[in-house]
Amino acid sequence: MSRYNAPFEIHVHGQVALRADVRFEQLQEALKPLWKYAGARSLSDGANSSYEDEPGIKFDATEHLLQMCWTVAGDHDFRQALDELCMNLNDIADSGAAVEVTFYDAEFDDEDGAQGGESRDDFLMLFVGPNPAAIMQVQRDLLVQDVINLMERHFDGAELSGVVAEVDKLFSQRFDALVNSLALGKPPSGPGGNHGGGHGGGGRKPRHLH
Repeated sequence: MSRYNAPFEIHVHGQVALRADVRFEQLQEALKPLWKYAGARSLSDGANSSYEDEPGIKFDATEHLLQMCWTVAGDHDFRQALDELCMNLNDIADSGAAVEVTFYDAEFDDEDGAQGGESRDDFLMLFVGPNPAAIMQVQRDLLVQDVINLMERHFDGAELSGVVAEVDKLFSQRFDALVNSLALGKPPSGPGGNHGGGHGGGGRKPRHLH
């Protein structure tokens, strides 16, 4: 499925620890939404990125790691592939992991910005894991990291233990609510559901920043 006039270059970046029993054939099936979207007939055929300097999709069988640094041309329909991908990775992941997805406006350039144009860039942070607790743990860790990085501009790190404790309390309350509602399929949706999701307001995200 060629996309010569695709409006976006879509970059998928992340590292997922896999269960020790996961084999290449299982991983190929789990990643089918990606390589099929790229028009490939197999993971081996579709693992290469659009950019030669990116490693693409790699499976480290010794360390049981999936590593993704992969770009494909596409449109907003790629989000459907992402939904299926996350469900598939949940089934083979050993622990929680974050996957960054960046939509770069293929038609926007610096000259457009200088003339007051606005890019259609978008950024998503997706979370996968074997269970809700694992997913929430990686969400919590990223949020704590962001909060500390922000507040260390004004406070010493040793002063922030109370802030971290409040973050932990919020996630504990969310997990308790999730268990009580028996909605164990995925983390609650809402404004806080996706770490870093949606349109950013701080300028264009650097292209292929790894």
